[in-house]
Amino acid sequence: MAATVGDAAQAIATRLATISGLRTFAFDPSQYNPPVAFPILNSVQFHDAFGGGDVVMDFTIVLVAARWAERVSYSTLNAWMSYSGSSSIRAAIEGDKTLGGVVNTCVLASSASISSMTAGEADFLSVEFALTVHA
Repeated sequence: MAATVGDAAQAIATRLATISGLRTFAFDPSQYNPPVAFPILNSVQFHDAFGGGDVVMDFTIVLVAARWAERVSYSTLNAWMSYSGSSSIRAAIEGDKTLGGVVNTCVLASSASISSMTAGEADFLSVEFALTVHA
């Protein structure tokens, strides 16, 4: 039986929580208290194999850093975007490609450019990662 979207999102948040100091959610929280990370579901493909044997979920993982100390924020974002290291998002996710046994496998394919965002009248820096999950 394939994992539900909610199961996969929670498993992603759990893997992201292996990064020290990073607050994680399985959903977009109503307020940001950086550093924070959460997945957003983009699509679900139900029949990627015969008989529905491979449900594919495409997520965007959003990471938000404080902007008030931009040099520190950029340093944090750069560490998250690194291929390896204790703050690497790729290393955290792909350190257990089954996300704790919840899915069959996953691939963190890429990260997008650093951008600014405003939420609740506060400015932040953010970066997004593309994650494909095979449930």
